[in-house]
Amino acid sequence: MAGSGGISAAGGGPARHVPVLLDAVIAALDPSGKRVIDGTFGAGGYTRALLEGGADVIAIDRDPDAIAAGASLVRRFGSRLRLELGRFSDMERIAGETVDGVVLDIGVSSMQLDEAGRGFSFRKDGPLDMRMGREGMTAADVVNRFKASELTRIFGLLGEERHAGRIARAIEKRRAEKPFSTTADLAALVEQVIGSRPKDPIHPATRVFQALRIFVNDELGELARALFAAERILNTGGVLAVVTFHSLEDRIVKRFLAARSGRVARSRHLPEMAQDTPTFEKPMKPIEPGDAEIAANPRARSARLRAARRTTAAAGAEDFRMLGVPALFVTEQLGRKGG
Repeated sequence: MAGSGGISAAGGGPARHVPVLLDAVIAALDPSGKRVIDGTFGAGGYTRALLEGGADVIAIDRDPDAIAAGASLVRRFGSRLRLELGRFSDMERIAGETVDGVVLDIGVSSMQLDEAGRGFSFRKDGPLDMRMGREGMTAADVVNRFKASELTRIFGLLGEERHAGRIARAIEKRRAEKPFSTTADLAALVEQVIGSRPKDPIHPATRVFQALRIFVNDELGELARALFAAERILNTGGVLAVVTFHSLEDRIVKRFLAARSGRVARSRHLPEMAQDTPTFEKPMKPIEPGDAEIAANPRARSARLRAARRTTAAAGAEDFRMLGVPALFVTEQLGRKGG
């Protein structure tokens, strides 16, 4: 995953990417003299601010384009910045050392959304791709090969789309005549099935596109594995800071921090699994962007920062049951077809 929802700000030089809740993230991590992992490098907004704040940074991104674009930062900061191609769930192996902070900015990056050729957005027609790492199966593979029942579960679980069944059946019928290959084609089909209302704040295809992107990149599974990895790699007093952009992500982070801080995130669907010896202190109060940030960057509207500080306790067992990660369940049941 790459950092999400940033804006560009000019300031006496080249335009800079300003990620969501930047000031709050930097305040939580207090980077001076610290060693920090930026697990979602993206356009380098958090990494640059961390470096300028006095931290040494190991920055990770699964997108080769993001890594290539970060070369100028490496030249500027030299050995204080390690830029690594990979998944943030693999941060232990990549870092090879303990750290004082981990920041994750979950979701698709602004650059990926804005580049039609990546196929993340229906607002610019492009190939139905959506792969952050440019490897494995594409969204077109999923749409054209999976059964209607499988698509229904993907759209329903990962997109929280209430018309999932109708859309899946319409896709199955249409692709028999002509496979889907572009974002505009799929978006048009979804809009035709469920219609659109002028006052609706989001496009009818938004939830379907979200679900496909999450499934193709196993985003929620990656997030869950990264939370456990961060717990293991953080030094005592180290801070985990996670910025999320929709409820599925936020629930996972909230449940993890609740359980690991000795509290219980109660749900009739999930086991109550509070950690006997808390590995994190009581989480900081969640932070959301203010009106000014939302006005400057509408993509920030749904963002939320959750952060907590590591205790001296040994890391707990990696148990996904307490997180309720639908992506893992979907992936296990459907397999990685076409990848």
